[in-house]
Amino acid sequence: MNPHLLTGLLVLPLFGMILLLCLPRTWERALKIVGVGTMLLEFALSLQLLAGDYSTAAYQFVERYPWIITSTVRIHYHLGVDGISLWLVLLTTFISPIALYASWSTITTRIKEYAFAFLLLELAMLGVFFSLDLFLFYVFWELMLVPMYLIIGVWGHQDRVYAALKFFLYTTVGGLLMLIAILVLVGSYAKASGGPYTFELAKLTTLVLPASTQYWLFAAFALAFAIKVPMVPFHTWLPDAHVQAPTGGSVVLASVLLKLGIYGFLRFAMPLFPIASQFFGPTLAMLGVVGILYGACVAWVQRDLKKLVAYSSVAHMGFILLGMFAMEPHAVEGAILQMLNHGVSTGALFILVGVIYQRRHTRLFDDLGGLMKPMPIYCLVFVVVTMSSIGLPGTNGFVGEFMILSGAWLSRGPVGLGHWWLPMTLFATAGVIFAAIYMLHCVLRMFWGPVTHEENAKLPDLHLSEKIVLAPLIVLIFWIGFFPMTFLKPMQPSVANFLDTFDARYRQALLMNVDEPQILAALPSEPTDPASALAYADDAAPATHLTATRRAIAPTREAPKVTETGPEADAIEEQAR
Repeated sequence: MNPHLLTGLLVLPLFGMILLLCLPRTWERALKIVGVGTMLLEFALSLQLLAGDYSTAAYQFVERYPWIITSTVRIHYHLGVDGISLWLVLLTTFISPIALYASWSTITTRIKEYAFAFLLLELAMLGVFFSLDLFLFYVFWELMLVPMYLIIGVWGHQDRVYAALKFFLYTTVGGLLMLIAILVLVGSYAKASGGPYTFELAKLTTLVLPASTQYWLFAAFALAFAIKVPMVPFHTWLPDAHVQAPTGGSVVLASVLLKLGIYGFLRFAMPLFPIASQFFGPTLAMLGVVGILYGACVAWVQRDLKKLVAYSSVAHMGFILLGMFAMEPHAVEGAILQMLNHGVSTGALFILVGVIYQRRHTRLFDDLGGLMKPMPIYCLVFVVVTMSSIGLPGTNGFVGEFMILSGAWLSRGPVGLGHWWLPMTLFATAGVIFAAIYMLHCVLRMFWGPVTHEENAKLPDLHLSEKIVLAPLIVLIFWIGFFPMTFLKPMQPSVANFLDTFDARYRQALLMNVDEPQILAALPSEPTDPASALAYADDAAPATHLTATRRAIAPTREAPKVTETGPEADAIEEQAR
């Protein structure tokens, strides 16, 4: 096992960026080869991550080195991957070269800077998925803004500056609030422990805060992540960004960037603030269901093909939010798998939109129609990707949506509380029907019927380079659809450990009912020696996968002993049980 694999994955894009700076601007072909070639090497290198031992919940390929160490501050270069982040990392390295290559024919100016921005964006996204130190995580989180802002604002379409500024302002506001929450969290830990300020996730998750403090700190984290998802009503930047971005920018934005918000909830917000997560979880799940229905309804009335795909992303991310906050094993696993599915299917849709825009210079349905005759292969690929997007059995979309809906149906929410998951699941199921309606309506308007414009009759079909770009995406659509356990098995121990640890921390924090920040004792499933605790954070011990619902297992856990006696202590203990 390569002990420096994660650092290598971060350094390789830097080498590509340096090489780009050394090449003359006029060597356009060489610049393209360096950009795509570096990303292909990055993907090949990332495949070594599959050699990790994902039969346990322990972080793999862990790297931890002192970075900024003073008498009062401890910041570490701390990286690791587990079953939750594995497929998101591979999705990033897989989709990045496809997105860059798919847009080369339309990018004719500042090619060096375009490739540079893509490599920087890939580096930042990987850094977010690797980081186990909140300071390091925040650095990479903010670093993503710069290249994405430039990709939209410099190489986008007519209203690109407006869309780029809107994206930047939305994300910056959320990021600043999260920074304030991080500083308060770190200060609270230092106060409770009597030690230095530390940003390590493994230590910060042992901090128990008063419920009122958890609420507003969680809200700050949640706002930053909700904007990135984006969750209704913080979604308004997304359609503008997608419509104005070049094809490559839209592909990366939909396939990877939106997933960073979901990942932030799973890795940081929920483990750090279990009481607040339990309190706000049903509301956030409900907003996810609202997003499913709202995204479907707005997509239905769109006249612009790219806007339709953008609003469909809002609906798809709503499913993922529902699965994540259901806190049931199948639902959470389905949510993680659906992130991968959405990245593949929606990325392919944006590439297909870019193909037709390059030929017709329009995305309006009124200007399209009867394309099946001049572009039969394009039609076939579009139909396959559409079936994946609406969740046809045999495709990747079906597996993720089925697991989310079935898991949410069984769920009673975080730690077995709440009884409104059944109606939310029913409304979400209606969203599946709406998705089929607007996507099939799109296919009918584009491909069937008579040719509505003479220009459409002479459109060329997919070129060889376009087939090469789309082929791996089509393969993944059917691979995940027919062999989902290939992707589910590595994540199951990490998901089970995440749910067990969340449940135990919530109950212990509720039982303590603190008025001042305090440090939790190590949980039974956590490593007790300091070296292991720092190296593997809180997921070191293997966790048994929960095969029953959360409500069947939760009561079997032993609650921590309390020192108080009397009716109040009995009431607290009974509530925790």
